[in-house]
Amino acid sequence: MTKTELAKRWLLFVVGLFFSGLGVAITRHGCIGVSPISSVPNIMSIRFESISMGTWLMIGNILMLIAQIVILRKNFKIVNILQIPLSFLFGWFTDFGVWLIHSVPQDVYPVQLLCVIIGTATLGFGIAIQVVGDVILNSGEALVKAIADTIKKEFSNVKIVFDVSCVTSSIIISLLFFGTIKGAREGTIIAAICTGLAVKFFLRFIRKPLTKFIGV
Repeated sequence: MTKTELAKRWLLFVVGLFFSGLGVAITRHGCIGVSPISSVPNIMSIRFESISMGTWLMIGNILMLIAQIVILRKNFKIVNILQIPLSFLFGWFTDFGVWLIHSVPQDVYPVQLLCVIIGTATLGFGIAIQVVGDVILNSGEALVKAIADTIKKEFSNVKIVFDVSCVTSSIIISLLFFGTIKGAREGTIIAAICTGLAVKFFLRFIRKPLTKFIGV
């Protein structure tokens, strides 16, 4: 791989990260749930309003990196340390997205639902760009892969259990903090089901031109 190709791949990854962060922010603005992996940071940002959603995402990603190190031990690849600066970038992009759309009214249900749909599509678009870039996994996917490789199970099966665990944890934390369920509603289900579909949809259209851009 040439330096030019590698630079273009990283550029795509960062651009994809931006759209992913924006997608999370738009989905959160709907107030009816976010993607499973963002559900715990979302509920923490609701409880501790002085700490931004992006910051909680950074904290969550770093904790998932630590979990990878614990699980993989000597098999942990040092290149994955790059997840740290990328986690900060993702957090900043998310906070920028929150700021960008904060004035959009979302006090009626159709608008809330539209936020989830647009946010999920935007997140899927961002992930699709990262897939084409193909330089590193984000912390959540990397943790799922680490677990799957260690226990020798299919990635997709572990991913399902991981997502369910994230949502379950957010519900438990919400009940402890508020005595009711917040941040995990129908929007979470929509995001869980449709993000992967959005990724597949966008890959059909962007893989060829972006691959040509990379020079492969």
